[in-house]
Amino acid sequence: MKKNLFLSLSCVVLLALMVYAVTLGSVYIEPKIILRSIIEWIKYGMDGVTCDDSIRFIIFEVRLPRIILAVLTGSLLSMAGAVYQAIFQNPMADPYVIGISSGAAFGATIAIIFLPPMMLLGNSIVSLAAFVCAIFTSILVYFISKTKRGVDTFSLLLTGVVFSTVLSSFISLMMLAHQDEAMKIMTWTMGSFNAKSWNHVITILVPTVVGIFFTIYHGKDLNVLVMGEEEAMSMGLDTKRLKRNMLLICALLTSIAVSVSGIIGFVGLIVPHFIRLIFGSEHKFLLKASFVFGAIFMLLSDTIARSLISGFEVPVGIITSLIGGPLFLILLVRYRRNLK
Repeated sequence: MKKNLFLSLSCVVLLALMVYAVTLGSVYIEPKIILRSIIEWIKYGMDGVTCDDSIRFIIFEVRLPRIILAVLTGSLLSMAGAVYQAIFQNPMADPYVIGISSGAAFGATIAIIFLPPMMLLGNSIVSLAAFVCAIFTSILVYFISKTKRGVDTFSLLLTGVVFSTVLSSFISLMMLAHQDEAMKIMTWTMGSFNAKSWNHVITILVPTVVGIFFTIYHGKDLNVLVMGEEEAMSMGLDTKRLKRNMLLICALLTSIAVSVSGIIGFVGLIVPHFIRLIFGSEHKFLLKASFVFGAIFMLLSDTIARSLISGFEVPVGIITSLIGGPLFLILLVRYRRNLK
């Protein structure tokens, strides 16, 4: 009961933070105007919003899509992190362990250098190239690591590291050969929600809903899995099938998140680990809490990123790294002490 109450209060905090984030920017908008405009939008559609046209444009075309996208991306990365940590039975695992980030960065680099700027299905060709390469890399790593007994966790991690190293080297080589585009590539790899639209939100919305349903549905199975594969199999759980399905769905969800936001680290590592430290490892609650707190963490990071320096936006990946890096070191020290 206390957990559910805490989760409900956290959802209220998230909604309040979203409204607060909409107020911030070069033009300050009062919260009451934002709330009234959103209520009018829900009731009567965009034509029913009575505020000034410029204010309406800022709220609904500039800030709100960005904020919703940050919330969804943070939720996806955090939930994926919780699942990966359960599958690998390692609190240091995160959504990028199987080369997803490097694959996405490689695809984005190719698009920036070799493909003309264009939109396809409402999204930038860069985002689509990043998504395709991230998925392809994930599938390739998965099948290389697959054995007759199933997916070998150690081989999966090692193969992911190898792919990440090789692809990062190719990216560096292409940046040296095409220095005019190097800054665009570097900016993309730092992560940002700048200039995002409703098309990006729609792209990520359906996978987010699917991911929430799928992962929470398997929450009890993950509880059994973390007890050990042999014990899980003795209880009738098909561990091979569960690991395969969860790895593939999380790779898909992470690839979609990365394709629209760029590389944003530490969200899927830090958030679920801290929730586990405070509330334990019951995965039905852990996954729900990861969704909410991943959203809060990402929203706060993005708000800091666009408010820290007047007239200049810091890539949100830098903010999450500055926050997550020290926290990761603390977690690593605690983890090593527990091993002794």
